[in-house]
Amino acid sequence: MTLNDTLVPTYLQMLGALSAWLGKAAEQLPQDRAATLMNARLAPDMFPLFTQICFTCVQAQEGIARLQQHALPASLAALLDQGRNAGSGAETIADAQALIAGTLRAVEAAAAEIPDLSPDTAIAHTLPNGMIFDLTAAQYVRDWAIPQFYFHLMAAYAILRAQGVNLGKADYVAHMFGFIRPGTMPAPG
Repeated sequence: MTLNDTLVPTYLQMLGALSAWLGKAAEQLPQDRAATLMNARLAPDMFPLFTQICFTCVQAQEGIARLQQHALPASLAALLDQGRNAGSGAETIADAQALIAGTLRAVEAAAAEIPDLSPDTAIAHTLPNGMIFDLTAAQYVRDWAIPQFYFHLMAAYAILRAQGVNLGKADYVAHMFGFIRPGTMPAPG
């Protein structure tokens, strides 16, 4: 299994799930609550939902760019800024779903261009505050790319749940239903 085989399906599956969760929010919440959903937070000092979605999309695109050994595109800096400045009240569920759709397209397009890197390939990961982590490609995927992606994804899930969106484990692992052995699905009860 390559690093590409680990990241790309993870990003595609879970970004698709995030979009589906937002679809449920649009269906379930009254119009006035749906209109302010992107500003919802779990705690006063936490980024709002729209930021969590922006950062989830950034993490997916950043992970792919680093495995391609490309400089991060300027569009990621713009997306980070958009996320950091979210909370004005202007962002909508449709905006968030469009952002996710664009990220899905970007990941799919870039997936074919990811070289089959050795897990020992050096990756220097620089944070905006100037800290630099020297990692192997395997360490980067395991210790940064996947955890950071899931951190923001799960923050979004938790915010949606806290706002009354009816989500459960089946929504989180919807991709797993394609692997169910025929005849083993419990009857609805």
